[in-house]
Amino acid sequence: MADFLIHNKALILVGDGRKALFLRNRGTPKELDLAVEQIIGSPYNPSTREQGSDRPGRVMQSVGSARSAVEQTDWHTLEEQKFAGIIAEALYRAALENVFTELVIVAPPKILGALRQSFHKQVSDRIHGEVTKTLTSVPVGEIQRLLAA
Repeated sequence: MADFLIHNKALILVGDGRKALFLRNRGTPKELDLAVEQIIGSPYNPSTREQGSDRPGRVMQSVGSARSAVEQTDWHTLEEQKFAGIIAEALYRAALENVFTELVIVAPPKILGALRQSFHKQVSDRIHGEVTKTLTSVPVGEIQRLLAA
């Protein structure tokens, strides 16, 4: 799955909009041995339909009597983006403390994009590879097998 080698002591972030696993490779690039260092969970984030009960607003046009709907706020996506910011901040603090020199990110495309926007340069410079997959609900042994393939 990974088109790159994951070196010894590399930090691997496996995240989505609700959960982030920080794993460390204690093995070699050919024989991964991933260990969980930290797990960060987002507060309860129900779907948008459960968070917003109001109907979308309407706007009157300045000329004529036409009306159009205002797009409803996607509360769920906003919470995922906020969580991406929390993950980015944790990685920034870890980079400042030299907790890692090589970072691999495993996340779905939407979250990966939100993370990229939130990363500080000190974190971005240490990114060694990215995998666009949702693996937060997969056991660590299976993540290890998938990343080694």
